[in-house]
Amino acid sequence: MKPLMTAALAAALMAPLAGTATAEAAAYPVKHPKLIANPLYDAGPLPTTTCTEPEVKKGDRKLVRAYVDAVIACLETAWEQHLTGANLTYSKIKVRHVAKIPKTCGFKPMKDDSQMWYCEKNSTLFVQIGKAWLTDPGDLWLFETTAYMYGYHVQNLTGIQVGYDAVRYRNNAEYFEQERRYRLQKDCLAGAFLKSVWPMEGRTTKDWDYYLSMIVGDARGEDRDEGKVATRRAWSKRGFATGDPGSCNTWTAASSKVA
Repeated sequence: MKPLMTAALAAALMAPLAGTATAEAAAYPVKHPKLIANPLYDAGPLPTTTCTEPEVKKGDRKLVRAYVDAVIACLETAWEQHLTGANLTYSKIKVRHVAKIPKTCGFKPMKDDSQMWYCEKNSTLFVQIGKAWLTDPGDLWLFETTAYMYGYHVQNLTGIQVGYDAVRYRNNAEYFEQERRYRLQKDCLAGAFLKSVWPMEGRTTKDWDYYLSMIVGDARGEDRDEGKVATRRAWSKRGFATGDPGSCNTWTAASSKVA
C-alpha cells in the first residue's frame, strides 16, 4: 500500500510505501491493465440523474452531516446504475460520521478539524465535520469533496486500487507521478459525477467556477503528490465537460498532463 493523503480534500487510507527504488521495477510508463485499460473507461458517460441538495446552515453540524449523506445517496444512485449496467462489480459504500477520525485501518489523521478518510478494507468512509466545513457549507466545495472521496470507492470497486498498489517505481520522481495520476483521476471522476446531475436546482455556472477557484495544488517545498493547481483544475473540468469516466484515464496521459 502507498500513502494516500490528500491535503486539499482531507485524506484517505494511509499505509506504508508499496515498493522501493530497489524493488523490481516494471517498464515505465505504467502498463498495468487495471490502470490503463480498465473496463470502466469503456462503460460510457454516467447516467443522467437528479440530485437534490438538502438545506445546510452555517454552524449546524447535524444538517451538514445530512447533506453529506444526501450527496452519498446521489453518488450511489449514479454509480450503481453505471457499474451494474456495464456488468462491473458494485457494492454500497458505508459512511460513519465521527467526532474524531479513529486510528484504525492504518489511518494517520491530520490535525485539521474537518477531514474524510476512506478504508478500502471495509469500504467505509469516515467523516469528521469541524469548524472549517461548518463555516460556509453552502457552496459546492463539500459536494465535490464528497464526490472526490467517493472516487476512492470507485477505484476500489473497479480494480484500479489493486493496480495502483501493484505497480512499482524506480525512483521518487516516478513514485510521485503515480501518486498524482491516482489522485487526479478522482478530481476528474468528481467532475464527471457533477456533470451527470447538472443542472442542479439553485446552482449556476458561477457555483462551478467558484469551486474551481478554491482548488489548491502542491505547495512549494512539499511533496508533489497532488498536482499543480492548473493541473487539478484541468482534470476537474475535463470530467465535467464529458461526464464520462472514460475521459479520466490519467494513467495513459503524458507526464506533462499530470504535473
